[in-house]
Amino acid sequence: MSTHDTEPTTTPTIDAPEMPAPRVREFTAHSIGGGLALLLGLVGLLAGIGLVIVGASAVGATGTKAALIVVGIVIALAAFVAMCGLNTVAPGEARVVQLFGRYRGTIREDGLRWVNPLTSREKISTRVRNHETAVLKVNDAYGNPIELAAVVVWRVEDTAQATFEVDDFLEFVATQTEAAVRHIAIEYPYDAHDEDGLSLRGNAEEITEKLAVELHARVEAAGVHIIESRFTHLAYAPEIASAMLQRQQAGAVVAARRQIVDGAVGMVEAALTRITEQDIVTLDEERKAAMVSNLMVVLCGDRAPQPVLNTGTLYQ
Repeated sequence: MSTHDTEPTTTPTIDAPEMPAPRVREFTAHSIGGGLALLLGLVGLLAGIGLVIVGASAVGATGTKAALIVVGIVIALAAFVAMCGLNTVAPGEARVVQLFGRYRGTIREDGLRWVNPLTSREKISTRVRNHETAVLKVNDAYGNPIELAAVVVWRVEDTAQATFEVDDFLEFVATQTEAAVRHIAIEYPYDAHDEDGLSLRGNAEEITEKLAVELHARVEAAGVHIIESRFTHLAYAPEIASAMLQRQQAGAVVAARRQIVDGAVGMVEAALTRITEQDIVTLDEERKAAMVSNLMVVLCGDRAPQPVLNTGTLYQ
C-alpha cells in the first residue's frame, strides 16, 4: 500500500462528523534567548547574596545593616523568580504558554528560552507518532464478521488546538481512529460480488485512501496531522473463515475451469481450421462433432486420457 497525506489530490466522498470550528489557533509566543536571561539572573542572585553578607558583617548603624540585608534579599528573590521563566526546549518539542488561564502562544524554537515567569508552560511533543489499533471485529457491508486492524502515523501540528480544543488529544486520536476503521469496514465488503464494486481485500489502495481522508476530517479539530494510514490485519472472523476459504477455493476453481475451456475452444477451432485449409482429411459434420468432443475431453479433463486405438478405417 502506498502512503497517504492528509489531503489527497482527489478527495473521496466521506461520511465523517462535522467538527466545530476551532476557537484558538497556534501562534508564536514572545520569548527571548535564555543565555542572556540566565546570566542576568545569576548576576542578580550573586549580588543579592553579596549584599546580605555585606549587611550582616558590616560595622555601623543597625538601620544601614538592615537595609542592606533587605535589599539583598529582594534582589536575590527577584533574580530567582526571573530565572523561573527559563525553559529548555528540545528538538521535536513545544511549550504552550498560558498567563492566568489565557493562551499566550507556543514556543517551538529549541534551546534555552525565557518567557514571563508568571506564565505556565505545558510541554507537548511534536514528534511523529504511531498508533496501532487493536484487532477489531466488525461486520462488513454484506454482514460477514471480519477482523481488521490499522496503524496511523501522525503528529501534532497545532499545539493550541491539541491543548484547548479536546480534553486529551492522545485519547481523542485513538478513539477517532477506531471509529474511522469501524466505519470504513461496515461501508465495504471483504470481497465484492460485483466486479466493479470496491472491496476491502481487492481495492486496498482506494480503501486506504478513504480511511486517510476520513481520519483527517475526524482529528483535524485536535490540531493533528495524519501522515500515513494503512491496514495491518484483515481477515474473516474464525467462525466463518473455513466456509469463506471453501468459497474462495470454489471461485478459483471455476475461474480456472473457465480459462481452460476458453483455451480449449480456441485450440479446437485452430485445429479444425488448419485441417480444412490444408485439406489434410475431409470430415463430415458428424466426424467434426466427434473430433471436437474428443479434443474437449482431452484438453479440459483433469486426468490423463486413456487412448482408444482404432485399427480399422476412419469410418469403422
